[in-house]
Amino acid sequence: MLAPKPREQRRFQLVLIKPSHYDADGYVIQWARSSIPSNSLACVYALAMDAAERNVLGDDVAVDISAMDETNTRVKIQDIVAQLKQHDNFGMVGLIGVQSNQFPRALDIARPLREAGIQVSIGGFHVSGCIAMLKETQADLKVALDMGCSLFAGEAEDGRLDSVLRDAAAGTLRPLYNFMDELPAIEATPTPFLPPQNLKRTANHYASFDAGRGCPYQCSFCTIINVQGRKSRRRTPDDIEHLLRRHLEYGFHWFFVTDDNFARNKDWEPIFDRIIELRERDGLNIKMIIQVDTLCHKIPNFIDKAARAGVKKVFIGLENINPANLMAAKKRQNKITEYRQMLLAWKQAKVITYAGYILGFPADTPESIRDDIEIIKKELPLDILEFFCLTPLPGSEDHKVLTDKGVWMDPDMNKYDLEQVVTAHPRMSAEQWNGIYRAAWDIYYTPEHMRTIMRRAAACDLGLSHLQGLLFMFSKAVLIENLHPLQGGIWRRKYRRDRRTGMPIEPVWHFYPKAAREVARKVAFMARYWLQLERMRRAVQNDPERRSYTDAALQPADAEDATTLALFTHNESARNEVARTKRIHELTHGEREVHAQA
Repeated sequence: MLAPKPREQRRFQLVLIKPSHYDADGYVIQWARSSIPSNSLACVYALAMDAAERNVLGDDVAVDISAMDETNTRVKIQDIVAQLKQHDNFGMVGLIGVQSNQFPRALDIARPLREAGIQVSIGGFHVSGCIAMLKETQADLKVALDMGCSLFAGEAEDGRLDSVLRDAAAGTLRPLYNFMDELPAIEATPTPFLPPQNLKRTANHYASFDAGRGCPYQCSFCTIINVQGRKSRRRTPDDIEHLLRRHLEYGFHWFFVTDDNFARNKDWEPIFDRIIELRERDGLNIKMIIQVDTLCHKIPNFIDKAARAGVKKVFIGLENINPANLMAAKKRQNKITEYRQMLLAWKQAKVITYAGYILGFPADTPESIRDDIEIIKKELPLDILEFFCLTPLPGSEDHKVLTDKGVWMDPDMNKYDLEQVVTAHPRMSAEQWNGIYRAAWDIYYTPEHMRTIMRRAAACDLGLSHLQGLLFMFSKAVLIENLHPLQGGIWRRKYRRDRRTGMPIEPVWHFYPKAAREVARKVAFMARYWLQLERMRRAVQNDPERRSYTDAALQPADAEDATTLALFTHNESARNEVARTKRIHELTHGEREVHAQA
């Protein structure tokens, strides 16, 4: 008797896409190699792989998963339509980690897919932030719903992605999956991962992971606290070791740790201890970028262990040097009196420092911003300073307050990229605000100051070659590409037909000659500029006195700074902050010092 023929498996097609967004000309921002990997995509891909291995759609259904980050991979809609059609549209497209500025592009990707009858789900910070903070459904979310898209708010762990996949397989995706009221534990969940071919499309082949989620602070411009919560949720050291070893097997050594503030991860020390063990005992080559707050140096052993764990670069939310602006944004944890000590501690640990600086706080004017940048250049030992426009992002308290008050905000979400002015300012016109944003890069990255940055790095035994590359990218990205450096990458790609809906497709005879001229101009400029920086680096590197270089920024922080440095005396707010800090110190330490002397 013949054995029954095994039943042929159906193949569910899951296509995961992290959308990019449009430049000022309406073209998708895309590179041969992008700068920052998408951790949202890595998280969902890992969860989807786990779901497939567990046969969540049944033993007779296989799941084919593909992932693409549009910042480094072209999304070919017709190929996706053909792929799904081959399987009778048995599957779905997930638009992953969509930020506010990426939502218009997400809609443009979704529209032809929905017209082809393909199920589409959209998730990420924009959807989650709007659901969390707004009473009414925002207009662009309504567009997505009217199109027949499914919206996903919250995080996908704890079986939530399983539910979406089962509904999609049954053809019954719900309009909204709202998990904002419950933040799942991420301990022992599948760790972020993307296939090697994806990671190779990032500069330096970066991988990413979130060691934890949530932030305890209350910054009014931040969306993190309203989307990921203020309670620390974290992965275990075992989780971190597993993901590190898995990536190292494929030859990936650089990791971008996406925690908004790793210093407030309650398990930072056991995580660092485990990574130190992997580096020092097992000899594993692990290098990381982390993000921290300006008080991280007050945590015993934090900076020392960060350096031993392979932290080579650190991003610090400096935001401003005017205490009045910091208070207006509820950035109470930032103390200008701690900035120098904190930065010097990172310098001593031989870690390259990046700092974010926000332009457009209430007390800002073009003149005050110029003055503040000059103070930073002279008195703070920063390496890379990057500028952002204060932006009321959906999901932030700022956006909610302006919405409730009926204050005008630009309705075009594509502009919410932290580079463009999208609402009014009490002391600057939109033209002035835009102007000082563009000027800020040139004010900070003068040839003289870049030479100073290199000389400080050489004095502290920091690698100059890597720093040269960073200075190259951060100093001229706005001029060359009209984009923030964090949106940058290696070799810009533009496709004639990948243009924003409503903007005309340029004819071949116009698009390609213009593109060729643009590329030639950029290459010529970048080659000249690189040679200029190379000569600068060599001069600093070959200076026999380079280790003895010092300036005001490298001097040890001491009590006299309060009366001698402009950082503490340049306006009334700064002087008041110094006086307040002194009073607190006297109240909290005075009695102890008296007892110690006795």
